[in-house]
Amino acid sequence: MAGIHALDRLIGNDYPDFLTDADVRAFEQIPYADRVAAESTYDAIRLGAARNPDGAAIQFLQNADPTDTPVVVTYRDFIARVTQAANMFHALGAEKGDVISFMLPLVPDAFVTLFGAEAAGIANPVNPLLEPHQIAEILEAANTKILVALGPMPGTDIWQKVEQIRPQLKHLKAIVQVFGGGDPANGIFAFGDLIKQQPSDRLVSGRKISGADIAAYFHTGGTTGTPKLVRHTHANQVYQAWALNLLLKAKPGSNLLFGMPLFHVGGSLTQVLLTLSSGGSLVVLSPSGWRNPNAVKNIWQLVERYRPDALSSVPTVLAATLAVPPGNADISSLKYAAGGGSAIPVAVGSAIQDKLKLPVIEVYGMTETSSVHTLAYPSRPIRLGSVGLPMPYARVRIVQLDANGRLIRDCAPDEIGVVIMAGPGVFGGYLNDEHNRGAFVDDVWVNSGDLGRLDADGYLWITGRAKDLVIRGGHNIDPAPIEEIMFRHPAVGFAAVVGQPDAYAGELPVGYVQLKPGASVEPGELETWVRERTPERAAVPVQVIPINPMPVTGVGKVFKPQLRWDAAERVFTKVLAPLVERGIDCKVRVGAHGSHGSIATVTLAGLPPDQRDVVANEVHALLAPFVMRHEVVQL
Repeated sequence: MAGIHALDRLIGNDYPDFLTDADVRAFEQIPYADRVAAESTYDAIRLGAARNPDGAAIQFLQNADPTDTPVVVTYRDFIARVTQAANMFHALGAEKGDVISFMLPLVPDAFVTLFGAEAAGIANPVNPLLEPHQIAEILEAANTKILVALGPMPGTDIWQKVEQIRPQLKHLKAIVQVFGGGDPANGIFAFGDLIKQQPSDRLVSGRKISGADIAAYFHTGGTTGTPKLVRHTHANQVYQAWALNLLLKAKPGSNLLFGMPLFHVGGSLTQVLLTLSSGGSLVVLSPSGWRNPNAVKNIWQLVERYRPDALSSVPTVLAATLAVPPGNADISSLKYAAGGGSAIPVAVGSAIQDKLKLPVIEVYGMTETSSVHTLAYPSRPIRLGSVGLPMPYARVRIVQLDANGRLIRDCAPDEIGVVIMAGPGVFGGYLNDEHNRGAFVDDVWVNSGDLGRLDADGYLWITGRAKDLVIRGGHNIDPAPIEEIMFRHPAVGFAAVVGQPDAYAGELPVGYVQLKPGASVEPGELETWVRERTPERAAVPVQVIPINPMPVTGVGKVFKPQLRWDAAERVFTKVLAPLVERGIDCKVRVGAHGSHGSIATVTLAGLPPDQRDVVANEVHALLAPFVMRHEVVQL
């Protein structure tokens, strides 16, 4: 057996500390390819299993209850079942380039499916919370050959969605039901029946997986337009596990409280592949993960029971845990808190440091970089608000680009520009080549779309997202500093700033907040709070709107499109108020549009025929000054 790092051929019995940049550069003198011990994710988890064959790969809890006895899957059994799953998919016709999509909650066989699919063909984890038409678009874009899905069960509509979209899936050859009896005559097979027919000691296909082979397609890019499918190679994904094992000094037997979805790289790679390639153990909190209220409610008792090294999740979950007092729970096993997926508000990071006495390791990356690309090195001083330094062999630049996405120049230290990244984790492109326009700078540097700066010591600070900028009369307003000010108000739990349409300025900043449980504010209190603390007058939100709940994505990020639509509805409803005052039934709805991004739909009801065109023209005239497209529907 090699040294302490299961995925590195050369590291001995101690992890390097990387106390300085010079340490990292010296380490990089040996090419990465000479170091990495795994060609594929299948190799990586087998190497992890060899460190802890009789240990628990997975400890599954049904309801995030620390007093329950978990269902344990040992590494020996996990590797055997992954191999059987790969053979099952092969028997169903999956070859190297074929896609196995899956829609599953966090049950043990979801993890088996992920790695079995990557060993047989190409895995495609899909968010089952999406609308049926969105799921169908993803599966069709991926050319899905085999679909693995949860069978009919109370409390979930996954199977109903499968039945609804199946007729639209032209390339589908088989459906495999987890927790279902199947219907072989109709092309539906029971996972449990099929998998036990397969050998567990070898890949029947005889496949020798290359690092350059495609391992997975991950969907990204929001919920509008043609799905963007990110192609990950096995080498991309293995790098993620290799680098995080190295920097977080992973060791066999360490428990991780896990509740992230597998359709997100932060779940499947940053946490799952990292843990399983090091011989650690995933304590799966429930089939719905962190979305189960008990996961946060019982967090400190779970920490006491399972003794994890880290509290690791998305910022919204970290913020929620702060509202739960640890009481007498023993949480001394925790060495740090880690978060990513979106920026950790400085107020949340400070509270974690002050209340829990834990350093905060913030990470940064994207699906296109196979998840984490930079992080706050645990061996160096933490700069709260920074997402740290590039991982070994990874690179970051801050640049100015022209309107066509071409490089103008690199930015000076502390100058804000576009974040571009290169390295072993960076993907080679989207499945649909049309999506690759503008995706790369000089072919190898992926354009993150994020704005940031590098300080004099090379630490990366994310300052906003180019498309999240509020553009007020040609003046770019970064929402992040305003959101940080709102977060500092003692009553605010979550905060976001978006642009609302304005006939004169194009956009005006508007704030949204979700108050902490039991908190309240006086009218105008939040506006005054922000105004007094925002030096840039143009950046002060014209209104701060309390809402509950804050719309979030499946992985806990604030879903800003929903807030933009809400803001637009409020503005357009006010603009059209004179029609309502005349007794006209006029309603506004703003939502996604495949071509225009967003559209305002104005519904007019009950108008006599001779008034329909007249009133519709009034609507067009009132909304004409706004940039957002609109349409009029007559009922």
